[in-house]
Amino acid sequence: MTTLVVVRKAGQAVIATDALITFGDTRLGSRYEVNSKIFKVDAPAGASYIGMAGTVAHFPVLRKALATLPKDQLRFGSKDEVFDTFNKVHPVLKEAFFLQTKEDDNDPYESSQFSVLIANASGIYGLYSYREVFEFKEFWGIGSGRSFALGAMHATWEKAKTAREVAMAGMNAGCEFDKNSAGPAELFTVKLKK
Repeated sequence: MTTLVVVRKAGQAVIATDALITFGDTRLGSRYEVNSKIFKVDAPAGASYIGMAGTVAHFPVLRKALATLPKDQLRFGSKDEVFDTFNKVHPVLKEAFFLQTKEDDNDPYESSQFSVLIANASGIYGLYSYREVFEFKEFWGIGSGRSFALGAMHATWEKAKTAREVAMAGMNAGCEFDKNSAGPAELFTVKLKK
């Protein structure tokens, strides 16, 4: 699990994550491996930074699956564009990467099995396993440290001047109190379009 946050404030969007990978009771910290949980996708409308919470296998799979789409189909500038892009990548995840889509017998749709946060010049977005998309106005967090991060970001929101300050408050709380999160934090900032 992880702590992963996105923040939109003062003309900037920030995405940040911790650096810890866990395998059951084993912790693989940044001292032993570069554990980047955020990757950059260059799309026609500009760069998007994408981070995930979930099994470690999702990171290379989603990165490579998105790379199979033609560049003009990589669109992350609105809720609908994020949905359309991930709806196009879902069959690729199943056919080329053998995604197991079943979570529960009563699933309304096939699951993509991951939670994603996205930051780019158009804003900050969240995508969940049935490809439901949210566009956040201020901030959000996912992963096992999300409750700590959300509380810290909420408490910091009014007095913070930048998106980075809010994101770091969330990351510091997640890394301090969640057993599955640890620093150093990795953070990317994007200037928002007006």
